[in-house]
Amino acid sequence: MNGDTGRMPHLTKDAGATPGPDAASHLEASAHPQRASRLGAVTANESATVPVTRAGADPQPMRPTTTVVVPRIAQAQAHAQSATARRATSTVRATDAYAVVGAGVASLSTTALLFTQLTGFSGGLGFVVVGYVLFLAFYALLVSFDEDGPAVRDRIVSVGVHSMAALMLTALVFVVVYTLWEGRTALPHLNFFTQDMAKAGPLDPLTVGGIRHAVLGTLVQIGLALLITVPTGLVCAVFLNEVPGRYGRFVRTIVEAMTALPSIVAGLFVFATVILAIGVDKSGLAASLAISVMMLPIVIRAADVVIRLVPGTLREASYALGAPRWRAVWHVVLPTARSGLTTAVILGTARGVGETSPVLLTAGFTAVTNLDPGSGPMVSLPLATFEFVKSPEHTMIVRGFGTAATLMALVLLLFIVARVVGGRGPGHVTRRGRRRRALASAEDLRRIESRPRPAAAGRPTEESTRSTP
Repeated sequence: MNGDTGRMPHLTKDAGATPGPDAASHLEASAHPQRASRLGAVTANESATVPVTRAGADPQPMRPTTTVVVPRIAQAQAHAQSATARRATSTVRATDAYAVVGAGVASLSTTALLFTQLTGFSGGLGFVVVGYVLFLAFYALLVSFDEDGPAVRDRIVSVGVHSMAALMLTALVFVVVYTLWEGRTALPHLNFFTQDMAKAGPLDPLTVGGIRHAVLGTLVQIGLALLITVPTGLVCAVFLNEVPGRYGRFVRTIVEAMTALPSIVAGLFVFATVILAIGVDKSGLAASLAISVMMLPIVIRAADVVIRLVPGTLREASYALGAPRWRAVWHVVLPTARSGLTTAVILGTARGVGETSPVLLTAGFTAVTNLDPGSGPMVSLPLATFEFVKSPEHTMIVRGFGTAATLMALVLLLFIVARVVGGRGPGHVTRRGRRRRALASAEDLRRIESRPRPAAAGRPTEESTRSTP
């Protein structure tokens, strides 16, 4: 109340004016949409009266003012609808599909027009390249109608990545299907897997001869290479992670450089050092050494990355329990990274099983089965494929494609076996493992119970009680 006039002071339209009840109600409705309907129902009949006077003027007697009724119910409903509206979380929208289809049709039509009417371009590869470039241009144009600059760039990159993935998948499917189709006449014959080429020649039909010597030679060579590569690669990966220092950085640099080593260089290295310098004959052992040189950097690099992903808290917990470093690595780090280490071995095996150049220089070629890796030539599946497709005879070429299909099946089988053996995640224990742990726990309990218990502090033992008079 104003002490001089006894009347209510008039509200002025100043920047520092205190918000009235209408503004407070509006803020409350915005903050709490669920209360908006009740708030609007209560204050629907109220009016917002705002008498306006000039700042600094003398107070005038109150006059009838113009009242403005704010439609609060409509505002509350609008706020409630905007707050409860669900957003679409799908990454694919109808407009995206329309843009892709429209850009594809436009690029195909424009490319066909360029190659048939407007220019003298020709060739299937050029048609695909020009069509893809026009597709990206039309797609960017269509997306720009609905999106801004960053969104357009994001869509173009997304389309490019998906296109490359589709291209790689198409190439893989084409290679597999083409190989199986060309070797379809050799694979149904049982002798193709149970006989060697000792009694078969280039002019003999597919019912004579096979690739038994190549299959067994591949298994022997890759088995010896794994015996050399797996322990060496895992030990080197553990060393790179557990023993940091200048020497570790130097070894990691050498390993990363060896991942790009050409296979022919590895074959020449083994040929010069093992066969020429030491005097070892061309054999499965020499071929295994050459394959190991190719597999070792792959296994080390992949295992290094996997072991680096093991949380450091697991190592710290094992050290806090008093475990030495070797026990922490053996019982904590390696079991945790088992699935990734299996993948590293798979990658190395896939790299070594398909090598041809090192085997060509170090293993020699033979048409008979040889299971002794220390003496005599030993052929593998890649080398047999190479020798078969060199022949001008159709039956030998078919044998070559059948051998390549067998090699793909062998690699797939190795992948499946590796995933079954080491595909369990961290913490998953088999029944046999749980049984071993239960037996070990029972043995620890018996050993603890067999120990003599020390006398409790403050209590006399039985012998001291008897000796007391």
